[in-house]
Amino acid sequence: MSMENHTLNIGDKAPSFMLQDTISSNYMSYEDLRSDSGTVVMFICNHCPYVIHVFREIVDMANEYKSRGIQFIAISSNDIETYPDDAPDKMKIVAKVLKFPFPYLYDKRQEVARQFDAQCTPEFYLFTGNNKLYYHGRLDDSKPGSEIPVTGKDLRNALNLLIQKEEAPQAQYPSIGCSIKWKNN
Repeated sequence: MSMENHTLNIGDKAPSFMLQDTISSNYMSYEDLRSDSGTVVMFICNHCPYVIHVFREIVDMANEYKSRGIQFIAISSNDIETYPDDAPDKMKIVAKVLKFPFPYLYDKRQEVARQFDAQCTPEFYLFTGNNKLYYHGRLDDSKPGSEIPVTGKDLRNALNLLIQKEEAPQAQYPSIGCSIKWKNN
């Protein structure tokens, strides 16, 4: 089932969090990871076909923009009871195989996804150097099975505008992907 995310307010402060990185096993906070140039927080997971479709582009983009001072942070918030492919040990394998140049954090209690009002995977949040939401939405308009190539054009446009110290992009395209798999509490 695909789902669109809800748009948050541009200018909102980045929620703080402390989560375990599945790659290093260290606990990391937003404050530890953020960059004074800009920070991308992305909600992804291992099993979603929409995420799998863009894995290569987000790794390439993170490697490219790291040299320009932008930090990327990946978070998975899915319920691993019903989606065991998204468990931390499997997250670590995916991160190593795909050579993630960013931490891959596990949101076990799903509190961080709620703080961000994240709805789907993949979902991207770009924050300014002073932690204000600048862009919230999709990577680009490609979807699994579509003839549209994965380019990252929408997030790249926002990143380039931020680096050039321009106003936030007027177009904030919602992400489309798999819904976050919430626990049945």
